[in-house]
Amino acid sequence: MQVNEWLFIGIMFVIAAILPALPIIVAQLLRPKRPNTVKLETYECGIETVSEAWVQFKVQYYLYALIFLIFDIEMLFLFPWAVAYNQLPLFAIVVMVVFIAILALALAYAWRKGALEWQ
Repeated sequence: MQVNEWLFIGIMFVIAAILPALPIIVAQLLRPKRPNTVKLETYECGIETVSEAWVQFKVQYYLYALIFLIFDIEMLFLFPWAVAYNQLPLFAIVVMVVFIAILALALAYAWRKGALEWQ
């Protein structure tokens, strides 16, 4: 009886793999194949590229994105905690205070190192 349950889960995994792969494979087989140099050129917004297509971005963009992501995830953890604040034991409150303290220390470290300074 238990083997049938696992068989059903295995069949669902196979179907889950086949459904997205099948249209991709069919498109690969049926598409027209006429490669040329014009199709391989960089194209952006209908304007032909004038110089090198690869541009280096400042590290500050990535640092701001990472800091935003960290605090966004912090809000993800804080919201359910704040909703259930009245029903939480003391241990849960201490754990969340430690979590907020660690993130505050990380922000202070980044601030002190000058990672938040725009140059």
